[in-house]
Amino acid sequence: MEKNGLEHRLRERKIGLWIAGVSGFFFFSFFLAPLLLEEGSVGELNGRANTLDFGSKEGSMSYGNSPQGLTHQHADGTIHQHEQFTWTELDPYTGFIYAFADVNCHQNHERSWEINGNQMPVCTRDVGIFFGIMMGGVLFSRNAFNRWTVRDTCLSLLPDDWMVSVYQRNWRTLAWLACGVLLCVPLILDGFTQLLTGYESNNLTRPLTGAPFGLGLAILIGASIAARAEKFSTAGAVLLPGNAKFELQTKTEEE
Repeated sequence: MEKNGLEHRLRERKIGLWIAGVSGFFFFSFFLAPLLLEEGSVGELNGRANTLDFGSKEGSMSYGNSPQGLTHQHADGTIHQHEQFTWTELDPYTGFIYAFADVNCHQNHERSWEINGNQMPVCTRDVGIFFGIMMGGVLFSRNAFNRWTVRDTCLSLLPDDWMVSVYQRNWRTLAWLACGVLLCVPLILDGFTQLLTGYESNNLTRPLTGAPFGLGLAILIGASIAARAEKFSTAGAVLLPGNAKFELQTKTEEE
């Protein structure tokens, strides 16, 4: 019997491996795609997040190749002119990776690395986030347990010895939120400090602050899929740290 009271945790392992596999495919592809392309095929890009900017050279999906998109002003006031680029002209594999990046990332060349003379598909922050998601999937596959709720399934990754007092005092929600905030704080601080002050993060701090966020995101996604109350006969059948038990509360009306 596993520490959550079930006979096995095969489902949790599969979920974690799927998360790690999908995110790992994209993470490694971000490095492989520019390496496979001919040197200098992808110049400096400057698009927008959550939209397709480099699908064509004119018409729809062409903002990145428009006069506005091709012109970039640096922090020192100098104007830089970019070259046109479309992922539709690439081979199916590299085209898919750059298209995926196009719709998910702003692709600002000043915040991106270059490999083989080609700009990587995503910025360094997203590289860190996808690395964190991949590692979070690995961690989830090895250590997560379905414990009825999403919150308790997330907390199952922590050693039970650490969680005894948390469960005895019913501080589960507080502990869950604290862990989430802890993983998000580096990214939030880095991003909002740039927004509110003259500070500018670099291509080392961006992936380092993105990775914890990705780790937490992977665990949350995994727990949302893995947490299944129907796997247990009753709420009391869930094994919890410190011999704590779930109790379904009912309200009675006094007449």
